[in-house]
Amino acid sequence: MVDRPFWQGRVLEAWREAPVAWLAGVRRAGKTTLARSISGPDALYLNCDLPAVVERSRDPELLFRDARGRVVVFDEVHQLEDPARVLKVGADVFPGTRILATGSSTLAASQKFRDTLAGRKRMVHLVPVLWDELGAFGASLEDRLLRGGLPPALMASPPPPSFYREWMDSFFARDVQRLFGFRDFARFNDCLEYLLRQSGGPWELSRAAATLGVARATVENHVRAMEVTHAVTLVRPFHGGGQAEIVKQPKAYGFDTGFVCFAKGWDTLRAEDKGLLWEHCVLETLLARFPQAHIRYWRDKAGREVDFVIPAGRDRVDVVECKWNAARFDPEAVRVFRGHYPQGRNYLVTPSADPAHARRWGDVEMEVCNPSALGAVNRAGKD
Repeated sequence: MVDRPFWQGRVLEAWREAPVAWLAGVRRAGKTTLARSISGPDALYLNCDLPAVVERSRDPELLFRDARGRVVVFDEVHQLEDPARVLKVGADVFPGTRILATGSSTLAASQKFRDTLAGRKRMVHLVPVLWDELGAFGASLEDRLLRGGLPPALMASPPPPSFYREWMDSFFARDVQRLFGFRDFARFNDCLEYLLRQSGGPWELSRAAATLGVARATVENHVRAMEVTHAVTLVRPFHGGGQAEIVKQPKAYGFDTGFVCFAKGWDTLRAEDKGLLWEHCVLETLLARFPQAHIRYWRDKAGREVDFVIPAGRDRVDVVECKWNAARFDPEAVRVFRGHYPQGRNYLVTPSADPAHARRWGDVEMEVCNPSALGAVNRAGKD
């Protein structure tokens, strides 16, 4: 079992604030293994895929009474008939009980969750294997870019050719269909693969609908399901009212570089491919470290673009630029951005920057670092 101290710490922090820690993330990201490593051998572990567990959960008061004093783990909790009710009984009726619930979705995923457990839970979003974890998994960065960060694919040598397709089939059958009631497997998967092929670029709903030959509303519903099950992240534009700024069009990022490579048909990586995939890895680090931050990007109508922008307080905005090769960094977009928003720190995140150091490009100063140093970025809000 690979030790994952960052994520273990995040769950323990969640328990210090609320009785329910909700460990969300896509299928095969390692939620079950992480849950077992945190809860310990004395925990009551419940696999909610099993009919016997579903039946037992119909009387949550009896279940929690029998488990008094133990951590209770509900793995794949969204498979229960009324998961929110079960968790609410544990949190309200049995104070002091620590509950860990895992699932691919958020509590707002569907009508199945009739109570969002406000004040009773803290969310921990488990993303694919982070930069800091590569050594523990015995993987190189190039392996991580090409294979992705789901442990079964990253640790296999080589990964099974069928892994990515089987994952997509399972994702639809076990998560999307059960939570949202979608019936057309082919149409949903066409949308997901289209998004993965476009990953890292602008998301245009009308163009996607026209390309896929389906209604805008259908594509919109599919993408919403992908968002709440963490299969896609929409990064929306940052703007302060300037007429030259892009204000509406989001950028779409697939959840994992391995699936981006799979959808694009890449079995090897060229130098120009690595920059796009590196941007995905940096975004995943930001999502992991700053879950409550409103991560944005910035672009003006002249085409100048800043990869990620993080509001960090009143009148302060931090900038994160991603470069596989720092020598190819062009400071012009940051210079223009800082002309509008002068307060905040500038980070250039590159795999070769160790230790972190400051560097100037004319009047633009950047903190050049690898993802490990991004803990210094000021977060906008509390976990």
